[in-house]
Amino acid sequence: MQDDTSFENLNEVKADMNHIYNQTDPRHYFRELNKLDYAIPDTAKPIFQSLIGHLQRNQDDMLHVLDLGCSYGVNAAILKHDLSMDDLYDHWGQAKMKGATSDQVVADDQRFFADIDNPEEIMMIGLDQAENAIEFGVESGLLDEGIVANLETEPLSATARKTLGQVDLVISTGCVGYLTQKSFDRFLPAFTEGSRPWLANFVLRLFPFDAIEESLGRWGYVTEKLEGETFFQREFVSDDEQEKVLEQLRDQGIDPTGKEDEGHFLAELYLSRPMADVDAMPLERLFPA
Repeated sequence: MQDDTSFENLNEVKADMNHIYNQTDPRHYFRELNKLDYAIPDTAKPIFQSLIGHLQRNQDDMLHVLDLGCSYGVNAAILKHDLSMDDLYDHWGQAKMKGATSDQVVADDQRFFADIDNPEEIMMIGLDQAENAIEFGVESGLLDEGIVANLETEPLSATARKTLGQVDLVISTGCVGYLTQKSFDRFLPAFTEGSRPWLANFVLRLFPFDAIEESLGRWGYVTEKLEGETFFQREFVSDDEQEKVLEQLRDQGIDPTGKEDEGHFLAELYLSRPMADVDAMPLERLFPA
């Protein structure tokens, strides 16, 4: 089982982007991500859309989606408004944004996103420890609700616990590794008070998922990996970052040939569902080849 210290060591081989993750608006963050061709929300989008479509066919109420490590509401923008990362890079990188204050960016985004059709009738809940990013996501209208919490160090509040009781689908596109089984152990009990959501986590191959899978199993979840599929996350920041990642992968017995050694991070999909749902809808029927 992977311990927290090991996750900290694995995170140290990655470039540190904390200095841009919690600013009052996403402009600087997106400038840096664009340089690295950060694309995991795009590559995850068809998977999430497939899961949303399946779950919507089996319920009448509005679908509630929880985005773990949501930052500024990127997955919300892509799923609610059918946008792409290129759309968002263009939007937050346009010339008129360069001299704007954060308040002006929020006001512009309120108009921008309100004018775009919402093809997915979903409620987006974001959870992140980055208070400024959550505040932006809520004020801009991307997030319908935001929860600021560091579940690695603190328990889930009673208010957040009630909110999570409504969730039908949990998604993440890069937070596993920063979030360990500690965080999952703290939010999973909230689901026993409401629905039994599915959890779709895109996890870098650098990070083992076994400890989180074990936590999910204690709450009655069966976790399946989509075998034979990898998903582009971003390019490496430097040769040094790449070499450190390749070394860690080889130490874990993971062959990076033809994958990470080509210059980018790759993620895998882990889907966790209650046993009855796994029996009713096998993974190969959800995502036919």
